[in-house]
Amino acid sequence: MLSDLVQANLKEQQAARRWKMGLRLAWLLFWVVVLWQIFSHNQTATNITTPHTALVNIKGEIADGADASAENVVAAMRAALEDTGSQGLILLINSPGGSPVQAGIINDEIVRLKALHKKPIYAVVEESCASAAYYIAAATDKIYVDKASIVGSIGVLMDGFGFTGLMDKLGVERRLMTAGENKGFLDPFSPQTDAQRKHAQSMLNHIHSQFIAVVKKGRGDRLKETPEMFSGLFWTGQQAVELGLADELASLDQVARDVVKAEELVDYSRRDNVAERLVKRFGAAMGEGAWRAMRASSPIR
Repeated sequence: MLSDLVQANLKEQQAARRWKMGLRLAWLLFWVVVLWQIFSHNQTATNITTPHTALVNIKGEIADGADASAENVVAAMRAALEDTGSQGLILLINSPGGSPVQAGIINDEIVRLKALHKKPIYAVVEESCASAAYYIAAATDKIYVDKASIVGSIGVLMDGFGFTGLMDKLGVERRLMTAGENKGFLDPFSPQTDAQRKHAQSMLNHIHSQFIAVVKKGRGDRLKETPEMFSGLFWTGQQAVELGLADELASLDQVARDVVKAEELVDYSRRDNVAERLVKRFGAAMGEGAWRAMRASSPIR
């Protein structure tokens, strides 16, 4: 019986060692794949000496941390224009808009890169180029659209909800303490005063005026300004051409072939692949775990 117990214990220890070894090998393989994906993804199409048209996608929401963030788009544009073989750059846009800050950064960089590299930068619109996306497009040399594209929405908004009336009906009291009488003026559970509303509207008007100035500077005398142009309305691609918000009807391949005169397209767009997203999530989880461990070990709570 003692011999059988010893043998069983040895088998359990061997099985545990095999599991640990297998788990370590699996983690090692996982990180090898992750690193390979990251490094292969970061090897952008640089130093292509044959003539080509550079392409950078601006798709989805324009926001910090998104594929269409200023960080990703600006880095891609720089890489594209630094290549000796690129004859011009096309920004392929399909976006409903987003952050005016991110769009402003990209707009400024387009202006700088055009002057630095002396290469044309064009915008080609697929389904939509609205709000912050048009903020970006306005800085390009020309804007090409499809006749059914959605273009415009030159305006600014700040949205939210107010629940004060509902709270009164339910008998719920909001207990918000602030240092500064206007610190909580965007709190949805607190009433908004006329002074706070005027302040928010003043901010929106200021950003709107910046947007209008960028559009007028970028489009110049091509604009056929109307009272509704900067009201936040949007138009079809055909209407946008008639209003001077866009230049011509053309597709991506047409612009590369007939305008840039380099039919070959090389995509320089930067976006997180699956491996990079896993690494970011893993890093965030590790950071949160470390923070919790530090709080648990701290004598002050």
